[in-house]
Amino acid sequence: MEFYGTIRSEMRLRNYSSKTIKSYLSCLRSFVEYLNHRHPREATNEVIRGYLVHLIEVRQLSAGTINQVFNALRFLYVDLYHLPFVIGSLPRPMKEHKLPDVLNEEEIKKLFLSVDNLKHRIMLMLSYASGLRVGEVVRIRIEDIDGERGLIHIRSAKGKRDRYTLFPVSLRGQLGEYWKMYKLPNNGWLFPGQVGSRHLSERSIQAVIERAVKKAGITKPVSMHSLRHSFATHLLEHGTDLRYIQDLLGHQSVRTTEIYTHVSKRALGNIQSPLDFLVHKNEHELNAGQRKLIKESNKQKI
Repeated sequence: MEFYGTIRSEMRLRNYSSKTIKSYLSCLRSFVEYLNHRHPREATNEVIRGYLVHLIEVRQLSAGTINQVFNALRFLYVDLYHLPFVIGSLPRPMKEHKLPDVLNEEEIKKLFLSVDNLKHRIMLMLSYASGLRVGEVVRIRIEDIDGERGLIHIRSAKGKRDRYTLFPVSLRGQLGEYWKMYKLPNNGWLFPGQVGSRHLSERSIQAVIERAVKKAGITKPVSMHSLRHSFATHLLEHGTDLRYIQDLLGHQSVRTTEIYTHVSKRALGNIQSPLDFLVHKNEHELNAGQRKLIKESNKQKI
């Protein structure tokens, strides 16, 4: 359909990522279906508002997903059709402020030890060691690893921005063994797919961590992104300045990075519960009362 072809072309001209183009097109296809395949130019403010309410109440989509739809509609009406009044007065859904799931160091160790395949283990270890997004892991090129300086050059990451992140000394030996085992050249994809000219798919590495989590007996909701969250949290706990962590993660604003202060053991672990103060101050009296309570509970069971 010419409509979608035009949108794709316009987004490419603006240098949008393939992922964003795919996402926006999917959102707009659903919107056109809702319009019974009428042209979006015919949609009024009330119709668009009704569609967003439909997504919230009928399809029960999350605020994050609806904001993505909002962004797609904004691109269509404001950037393409130059009709800011159509969407300008529409409210955005309030974002959910969820804290990330973070693995502790013992869980990280169990996760790595549960993986027997060297290539798979290195992928997970590198994700954690360098704080990488899943798309960044699979797109690492051999020539982008600077072993001498201990850095990895991440190219065209989120927001089309380059950055440097850490390459761990502790992984050099294993990476060398992997390089020899798979007979990799001096350049090209570090994790090639079945077709040598293409990198490993994101879904492949996600399947690896799903199996590893199950085998390790970890019950937390864990994904590849959990390794990135754990990287940032553990750096903070080991005393790394938040500004450096921001640069390593590639966050534009330090406010995004500050979320890790809410899950850091360094920040939270040093705060004592008021119950601990109370028990410490009245330990003898409370212990005596607890022994009496246990004795009476045992009598009731009999």
